[in-house]
Amino acid sequence: MNHDSYDDAYISGILNSVRTIAIVGASANDVRPSFFVLKYLLNKGFDVYPVNPKEAGKDILGTKFYARLADVPVAIDMVDVFRASDAVPDVVEEALRLDPLPKVIWMQLTVRNDEAAARAEAAGIKVVMNRCPKIEYGRLSGEIAWTGVNSGVISSKKPVMRSGFQSFGIRQK
Repeated sequence: MNHDSYDDAYISGILNSVRTIAIVGASANDVRPSFFVLKYLLNKGFDVYPVNPKEAGKDILGTKFYARLADVPVAIDMVDVFRASDAVPDVVEEALRLDPLPKVIWMQLTVRNDEAAARAEAAGIKVVMNRCPKIEYGRLSGEIAWTGVNSGVISSKKPVMRSGFQSFGIRQK
């Protein structure tokens, strides 16, 4: 797998196939990027479980913090890593001890660890590195283009929205 570039089909396939997401390194601080991602993914219909031992037991946005991945009470489809690149091997090892295994290990912007990625892929887990699921969802659903970002066109014309989730239809219940 080339982790320098991902096909849109690979990313959208992941976002369409996952329902439960554990965010390792989530923060209750509402100015931290992990808080924005947590809130956004919850609002898009994903079941999100924040994982941070310093916050374990606390509530955030109607969900509870967990100390470890193994403490999350449901099967995890995707592990979203909001930790430094050198922390990724430990997160992957923890994920590999889960039963069932997660479908995806997703590393946030600037987070990359090729050795840990290879270990996850050898176990049949898809990997995304140096990307943000919030940004990718917005890009693929057309939300980002509403303001002209990444589209080359800025328009005051309001987009026509379908019912339910955004036009790409990534999350359909």
